[in-house]
Parts: sequence; structure tokens; C-alpha cells
Amino acid sequence: MSATGASQTLAKTGFVRVDADDARTLLGAAAVAAWSTFADSWNDLGLDGFMADGGRYRRRRFAAFSAAPGAQAGSVVRKPHQPHYQSRDYNALNGGVQRWFEPVTDTVASHPVTLAVIQAGLDLFHPNTPAPPAAWHVELHQFRIEAMAGQAGLPTPEGAHRDGVDWVIVMLIDRVNVESGVTQIFAPDGTDLGSFTLTRPGDAVFLDDHRVMHGVTPIRPGDPASPALRDVLVVTFRREAPGLPS
Repeated sequence: MSATGASQTLAKTGFVRVDADDARTLLGAAAVAAWSTFADSWNDLGLDGFMADGGRYRRRRFAAFSAAPGAQAGSVVRKPHQPHYQSRDYNALNGGVQRWFEPVTDTVASHPVTLAVIQAGLDLFHPNTPAPPAAWHVELHQFRIEAMAGQAGLPTPEGAHRDGVDWVIVMLIDRVNVESGVTQIFAPDGTDLGSFTLTRPGDAVFLDDHRVMHGVTPIRPGDPASPALRDVLVVTFRREAPGLPS
């Protein structure tokens, strides 16, 4: 699927699934060549200490950026480290508090894959936004969900949801010994719009957060004798909003 085709599908349906081969084309050769060092950084994530369900199955890092369309130098700038915030309207489980996570490392923040994913988001989202902002507030989340025999891992413990932003990218980084982990897409009224499984590194979905909800089913180990790991990159785009971190 070309960038034009992805943009058209996104405009029509509110989401577009992009397989790993097409994602490599969107990201470009420099990002593809550097993928392994990017993926390795998921082995250095801190435990998420804000799980209201008491779970210890999620690890993560977080960063915020300002991103403007265009290839000029400085179009993507990292912001000072800040908390991640969602209201309980969007995250009934963990929302309503400022959550301070370990920061994304400088190496990851400036990594060719990070910059390419943000640029791909700008390329798809900016033209599909009425009266788009000059620059977007972008938040980047590295997630690892872990599971073992008798203990499932919950990629979206809050269930099907919106993130309270304008646009969302979810990209699979790795998937090891995982059963299930099915991505589900719903209309705001709960109508099922489709489901699929991100299985290959680089498989991704681009979402209009105003038009669709998304969720992922719990993961379990395919081989009970070994742990299961599901690594994803989530990148969100929103306009700067009064009262929210920016």
C-alpha cells in the first residue's frame, strides 16, 4: 500500500492497517537499516508503576515532542520530560493522575526509526486534519507486555478505548511466544469494525482517535514453559491543549 493509498483508506474508514513490507517503504532505507538497534532498546524499559489493577506485566518509557510537517531541520524537537496524562473519560482504569514514566533514552529519541515514524504520522495525519496546527504535540510510548503460564498480559487493560488525542500509531516491534494479542477496532457506538493481529515487526495500524476505538486481547505464552513478550511502539498526535502537559 502506498502512502497515498494509506491516507485515502484512513480518511474513508478512520483506520488503516499497514503491513511490515509497506511500513518499511513508509519509513525509508535509513530507518530500516537501523531497526535492530531500535528494537533492542525494548530490553531496557522500566516497570509501569501506575497500574491500578496491581499488574506488573507492563514495562514502558515515554517522551514528548513537537513535530511540524516538512523536512527542514528542527521539524521534530524533543520537549522537556513531562508526565503522561489521560482523563478518566478516556482511561477509567489508570486515568485522572499525572503519570511520570522513565524517559525514552536520548539514543531512541533521536533514532532514525523514531524520526521516520513521526514523519510518517505527519504525512498521513496532517493532510487529513481540517485546519491542522502548525505543530503537533506528539507523545511516544515504548511498551512491553509480559505474560507467563497462568498469568496473562493485558496490552489494553482499560479495554477498547480512545486515547483522547487526534491520531494514533501502533507499531509492532517484536512478538515472542505469544498467543492472541488481537487488535480490535470499534466505532464509538461499539460497532465492530474489524480485527487483525500484528505479527511481524513493523506491522502497524494508524487510527483516527475521534472516529474509532481500539483495544487488544490479552496475551498468553504459546509455550507455557517460556515467557511471552509483546513489544509495541505507540505514537499519538494532538493539538496543543490548555491545561494538558505540552
